[in-house]
Formats: sequence, structure tokens, C-alpha cells
Amino acid sequence: MPVSGDYWIVMKPAHKYSSPDVSCKRTAAKEFSYMDNMFLRRSHPVLRRQNQLLAALPAADFGRLLPHLELLPLPFGLALYESGSEQEYEYFPTTSIVSLLGVTPDGSSAEIAVVGNDGVVGIAPIMGGETTTSRAVVQSGGYAYRLRAVVLKEEFDRGGPLQHLLLRYTQALITQMAQAAVCNRYHAVEQRLRRSLLLSLDRLPSNEVTTTQRMIANLLGVRRERVTEAARKLKVADVIDYSRGKITVLDRAKLEAEVCECYSVVKREYDRLLPGTTGVGDPPSPPQERGGNRLDPRPLKSPIVCRKPARWYGPCRLPP
Repeated sequence: MPVSGDYWIVMKPAHKYSSPDVSCKRTAAKEFSYMDNMFLRRSHPVLRRQNQLLAALPAADFGRLLPHLELLPLPFGLALYESGSEQEYEYFPTTSIVSLLGVTPDGSSAEIAVVGNDGVVGIAPIMGGETTTSRAVVQSGGYAYRLRAVVLKEEFDRGGPLQHLLLRYTQALITQMAQAAVCNRYHAVEQRLRRSLLLSLDRLPSNEVTTTQRMIANLLGVRRERVTEAARKLKVADVIDYSRGKITVLDRAKLEAEVCECYSVVKREYDRLLPGTTGVGDPPSPPQERGGNRLDPRPLKSPIVCRKPARWYGPCRLPP
């Protein structure tokens, strides 16, 4: 099914990935075959639009990265790296969202930044630090491109547009982290919940956020009961609706009306530092028929979920 001379590729959903008694070791990553990679390489003019950093790269820079990119599913709750561990891969989310968490020795955590189709996860190797004190966890299941850190580091050391783009992105990410610290200290739980939802919506193609109140409580560093109460108030005001594992934003204008200034500070800084990426991540209009296969560009109806029993922030790992 060619689209403007190129192929779409979204990996085929399979029932075994949603089965509770199947280990995450049988992740879809192992099923990403040579033929799938060939489809990926033929379709890059369309697919690169799904991540705004990749879309902003000149064709020559993107062309050098293309042979090394892998399209992988990122299940909800997957830990991409742990605090202090070496980061072997970079991840460019397309339909997934990854939270960066600050952790304490007793296991407590709080979100310090969120990365979606606007950025890349794993900047420590690029900056020469190799490791970081934060933990990266998939907040909303979806897909991402994976790239070996050594490959991106080599391209970064070349200088040029890719280096300048990643440096500006790093500054925007630092701004988000600094503002999260201020927000967590001075603002009420309801305002922080509004900020978290808006940051997620900016990085998703729909008004639905795949998450749980337990996860939000861990991200905000508060007890679950406080998140439940804040979410109930927003639901009564017809701002959001929620069911198990999903929050739907009904009125974004109302959600923005009483959010703290931290959201606008972060958004303005991203727009200032990365103006060429704004809106680039939206994919083109999909074909009319949905075939339910890898040529179908529309998002999967159900989120990718890791079912291995464990704490939400680190249940499984992707295979190398």
C-alpha cells in the first residue's frame, strides 16, 4: 500500500502481547524481522515525521542514522534504564511517552521530565557522562526508534545541525527539570496533575492518556488518595473522564485555565529553542482502509502493556 511512493509501517498487533501469562521476554522487539527493517528503510520520509527531532534533521544527517534505527514497541511500565546504569541506547519516541524520574535510596520517586515525540531519551552518553542518577520509565505505551548510543555520539561529534539541535533540546529539557522542581515544591496536587496531563497531551496524537492513578501518584511523588481526589474534582467539572488505565481529556481549554504557570514556562522554552520541530511530529493523513497489518499507519486501539508482575516503574527490559 504505497503512500506518495513510500510505505507506512506500524508493527502488527498480536494478542500474545496482551496476554497476562506471557513473559515480557517474548516482547515484540524479537519479532522485528529483517523484512520489517527493509520496510522501515523504504518508508523513512514518512516515518521520520513521527519524531520531531528526527524530522528536523537535514536529509544527509538523517540518512547516516537511518541504517541504525530500529522501530520497537515500548510497553507501559518498561524501564529503559536505571539510576547509575550505563545507557547503551538512545530512544526516539513516536507514539509513546517516557518519564524521567528522580529516585531516593528508599525507592521513592518523582517525575522530573517527560519525553515524547518531541525528543530523545538518553542524553547522558551524548554529553559524555555515560550514566545519570535518574530512571527512565515508559509512562504511556507505544512505539519508539532505538539507536545505539555510540552511533549518535559519533554523529554528535561531527558537529553541524545534529549537534546544534541536540544541544538546544538539552537546554529545553533542563528547563523542564528545573520547573518541575519548583512545581513540586510550591503548587497543589490538582495543578500539578493538570500540568502533567497537558505535557502528555502535547506529545500524543489524541486526547487520551494511557496511565493509572497509581502511576501518576508515583510521578508526582504524592499518595494515591490525593491524586484520586484531584482527578475526581476534574471529572465533576467535566474537564476529564477516566476509566481503568485511561484518562480522557474532555475540555482542554478548561484544563489549561487553572494550570500553574510552570506549563506555559516549559512550553515557551521548547517553542523558542526548537521552533523548527513544532507540529512536525503529526503524521500525514492515513489511508482510508484499515487492514490491521504493518502497513496500517493508525495507532493501535489498545495500548501496549507489560503484564509481568512487578512495581510499575521497572517490570521488564527490552532484549539487546
